[in-house]
Amino acid sequence: MEFPSDRTAWFRDARFGLFVHWGLYAALGRGEWAMSRECIPWREYDPLLERFTAERYRPAEWAAMARDSGMRYAVLTAKHHEGFCLWDSKACEFNATRSAAKRDVMAEFLDAFRAAGLKVGLYYSLGDWRNPDWIKATHGDAPAEERFVGYTHALVRELVTGYGDLDVLWYDLPQNFTPAAWRSVELNAMVRSHQPQVLINNRALTTEDFATPEQHAEPAEPGRLWEACMTLNDNWGYCPSDTNYKSPREVVRLLAQVASASGNLLLNVGPDATGKIPDESQRILLDVGAWLRTHGEAVYGSQRHRMSWNTWGACTANGNTLYLHLMRYFGDGAITIGALRNDIRAATLLTTGQPLSVDRLDEHRWRFAGLPRETPDPLMPVVRLELDGPPRQDFHWQLGDADHFPVYPA
Repeated sequence: MEFPSDRTAWFRDARFGLFVHWGLYAALGRGEWAMSRECIPWREYDPLLERFTAERYRPAEWAAMARDSGMRYAVLTAKHHEGFCLWDSKACEFNATRSAAKRDVMAEFLDAFRAAGLKVGLYYSLGDWRNPDWIKATHGDAPAEERFVGYTHALVRELVTGYGDLDVLWYDLPQNFTPAAWRSVELNAMVRSHQPQVLINNRALTTEDFATPEQHAEPAEPGRLWEACMTLNDNWGYCPSDTNYKSPREVVRLLAQVASASGNLLLNVGPDATGKIPDESQRILLDVGAWLRTHGEAVYGSQRHRMSWNTWGACTANGNTLYLHLMRYFGDGAITIGALRNDIRAATLLTTGQPLSVDRLDEHRWRFAGLPRETPDPLMPVVRLELDGPPRQDFHWQLGDADHFPVYPA
């Protein structure tokens, strides 16, 4: 698979990142769309500035949690749809320095995550409920559109000129405007003139570097860099009543599924208005990190490989090594692989380091045995196979082979 340049190499290897949705909506605790869905007027919404205290915000602790969870990068919502900016903006007074936090919380985030050795990205919502020109522009007011697009370019320019190197720029909510209206090509040319290394997603209605399927883990455009962005519970923003969390087991399965198609998983947390990430979110992510410390080689830097028609689940590959992610564990001590055209040189239960015996049953089937009867990992065990070359699977031998592929009467 070909990619544009080496500036994408880190993204292809990362596989796992942290998404953080944080804004004034955290003070309401009903998710990030509460203002819009409840039709809250600005005279009621603006006082949330006094409740956005960030008093328990410790970005170094956020970064340590992300690193210990096995994440390689993080993306923060610099501005969500409500129009509240987490940085000390000169173009927008509705920002964190004028809240009870009284500081540039975005700058602190970037500094802490860089210090922890993680790549950093900023999310920017192109939409803006607070700016009256956005509403007017969506209803055909051409002068308002021109003003709003100028405002948008000014804010993005602040992000890419005032806060050091960025690894990701993550746009959202381009609805109701065309790329020409956004002047997206011009906007991203400006971004790249200041940040030539940055990776930009496809949500400014231009192709750019990577696609961003939301809440599902399948690439929409095979052959492109892609990242599945997903919530850990049901909401992006802080919502304490939402306890429908994905379990650590569900998360590692998502990671395996995404990695098997050469994608990344950007998994979200929603801190409260004081800057605290919910304990349950942290527990889940740290459990995933423990799993990755043992199984990370089967995820990071993985190459696309779909082992069709198997009985266990997802597969990833790295060179001549094939990893079987045992989403289904049968407990009979053995696994059979059909139509693998390689020779298997060695088999190991990556979870424990235990070697497995390997037998070739016939031309089309390999079997390896010695797996424990009980699953050796409650989240998901993984088997590592060393092959004689890059993994190849071919079912074409079945055609016309009545012994292996019986033809049933209609």
